Parts: sequence; structure tokens; C-alpha cells
Amino acid sequence: MKDLLRLKTSLTEEIERVLNEQIKMEAEASAMYLSMSSWCDRNGYDYSAGYFKKQSDEEREHMLRLFKFVSDMGGRAISPSISASQIEYETFKSVFEQALQQEIAVTQSFNRIADKCMKAKDYVTFTFLQWFLKEQIEEEYVARRAVELFEVIGEEGTGLYEIDKRIPKISYEDTYED
Repeated sequence: MKDLLRLKTSLTEEIERVLNEQIKMEAEASAMYLSMSSWCDRNGYDYSAGYFKKQSDEEREHMLRLFKFVSDMGGRAISPSISASQIEYETFKSVFEQALQQEIAVTQSFNRIADKCMKAKDYVTFTFLQWFLKEQIEEEYVARRAVELFEVIGEEGTGLYEIDKRIPKISYEDTYED
């Protein structure tokens, strides 16, 4: 019966598994960014709270895009359970450092999936992943620029306020044309 069910999808078991793992990773990123938004809001960083709320929404959209693809391909998309997100952070800067680490991990994960697709000759899924790979260029760029603001502006005096004001204004599109 299992072999018969596999005929309903062009996804290999391994590709389906790693896509479901990525669905979970995106769901956890969405929850993490929502927690960061809450922390920023509680600590008076209103602009960053809005920025992380937007990031949370984007990660959920990424999760749903992956979920739909697996389902559309005849696979079994799994709605993930997620673990509790961190709710406290040592410093304003540490929030952004963790966000950058998260984006780098997501890029690495998508690269591994793309590699598996190429080895499996699953060019349909590989083509689908191109949107995410391109998206990660922007996600890492913005996260890296946010961390760099702490070095450029500094945290003394009104530095944290200035950083908070600039966070939503960081844009990859303004730097590079497609």
C-alpha cells in the first residue's frame, strides 16, 4: 500500500521529509520573531517591535508556501508542533544577533534541501526553492545590517533609540537592483 501511495507524488520520501522539516523551521522562526516583537515592545523599542511582528508574519507565509507545495505535489504536508520560544533577552543587540543566526541557519537549511533535490534529480522542487534562496539573500542582508547598526551608531546616549528608529528602514531593494 505504501508504494501505491508514493505513486501519488513525485516527491521522494527524503525530499518530502526535509520539506516538512523546513515547514517546522519556518513555524519556529515565526514564533521566535513574535517573541522578539513582544520583548522589544515591553522594553520600549516600538519600531523594532513592529519590524519583528512583520518578520513573524513573513515566516508564517514561508511556512504556508512550503506546506501548499508539498500538498500540491501529492505529498503529506505536516502541520508542525513547535517548542516554546525564548521570551527574555539579555540586550537589545542580542535580539538582533539571534535573528541573524536564525537567518543564516535558514539559508544553510535551504541550501541543503537544494543539494538533496539536485542529487535526487528533483528539478521541480529545486525550481520551487529558487524563490526561497533569493529571499534569503534579503533576509540575511537586513539582519546583518541591523546588527551592524550597533557598531556604527553605538549604544551610548540616544544610540539605542536611533538604532530602533532605523531598523524598519533597512532595505535590500534600496541597495541592489534586481
